[in-house]
Amino acid sequence: MMLALSSQLNTYLLIGAFLFAAGFYGLVQRRSLIGMLIAGELVLSGASVNLMAFNHFLAPDPTVGQIFTLFIMGIAAAEAAIALSIIIAVYRNYKSIDAPDLHDLQG
Repeated sequence: MMLALSSQLNTYLLIGAFLFAAGFYGLVQRRSLIGMLIAGELVLSGASVNLMAFNHFLAPDPTVGQIFTLFIMGIAAAEAAIALSIIIAVYRNYKSIDAPDLHDLQG
């Protein structure tokens, strides 16, 4: 069964832009490192939705957008693994994962 949300490019671009904007807002406003990590994942998801939309509606080769999206998913998985290991190391040293409490890490 195929999901038929819309047959217009603008709908998917708006969804991707909303995910990107929500992720960017989360990166700026969140104080917790876990919240920032989740917001970063939203930014990458917004980019993936836009790439898949452009691929579906504009690209003659259907595999190009899928390859880009798989590449973004790989980068997101690596980013999550590295960020979680950094968050665990920060928590072990500072007993907190709030960004303002980490004043020693500022250059």
